[in-house]
Amino acid sequence: MFDALLWWFTAPLEYAFMRRALVACLALSFTAPVLGVLLTLRGMSLMGEALSHAILPGVAVAFMLAGFSLPAMMLGGVTAGLVTVAVAGGVTQFSGLKEDAAMTSLFLIAMAGGVLIVTLSGNALDLGHVLFGTILGVDNATLLLVALASSLILAGLAVAFRALVVEALDPLFLTLQGRHAGWTHALFMTLVVLSLVVGFQTLGTLMAAGLMLLPAAAARYWSQRLEGMLAIAIGLSLAASVTGLLVSYHAELPTGPSIVLLAGLGYGVSTVAGPCRGLWARYRGPRRESLPQ
Repeated sequence: MFDALLWWFTAPLEYAFMRRALVACLALSFTAPVLGVLLTLRGMSLMGEALSHAILPGVAVAFMLAGFSLPAMMLGGVTAGLVTVAVAGGVTQFSGLKEDAAMTSLFLIAMAGGVLIVTLSGNALDLGHVLFGTILGVDNATLLLVALASSLILAGLAVAFRALVVEALDPLFLTLQGRHAGWTHALFMTLVVLSLVVGFQTLGTLMAAGLMLLPAAAARYWSQRLEGMLAIAIGLSLAASVTGLLVSYHAELPTGPSIVLLAGLGYGVSTVAGPCRGLWARYRGPRRESLPQ
């Protein structure tokens, strides 16, 4: 039994492409959930999903100009994401429309334009790679880019973590302390865009936000403390990534959807069994209070 279980875990790692995919998943799992937790604290969870689609035009233009060059597509995605964030901020500033509403409108336009560009410049297979990712096709150069981008995200979080948390909870207090909340918000959105571009390399633009938002949302059912939510979100993301990678290999299933579905399963279990506002905790609470003293 133990030998069979050990084989199930180790057999896929005999292949170099599986080892590279595993490292890419681990890099994404240590960065994306942290940003997801900060997004949920801001009440901006849908912004992550919108931004993951907004990077598509930049990826599509880079693909049209340079072919399937991952460095060029990554640069194009970052550029498109930052432009979308800047335009959404400008619309909010001058029209009074909420930032999430402006972002939703822009991402719909960007998504449609990106799909059109990819379709006109390539074929259905190329579009599938862009939309759903090619995690098993990660080569050494792509893995290096993912590692460098993830390291840059971690460095940004380490340097500005306290300011990012304060800006999420009380931006006015941050301004009173002599630090402009707008710049902190811009830094945070830049890190989110960079993380989503890293996710695009592995999970595609349609599911790049999966490991960012699902573990973060699930963590809120297990802890009310920030450090607890961060640790749980990272743990759930790691579990979904590794297990999804192994399941997809043995069951011959698409890797990206397997990872995201397992992250969704973790979220579903958390909504039921989580001690903080989970359905089971809410059900037991009133019954416990009604017992005679």
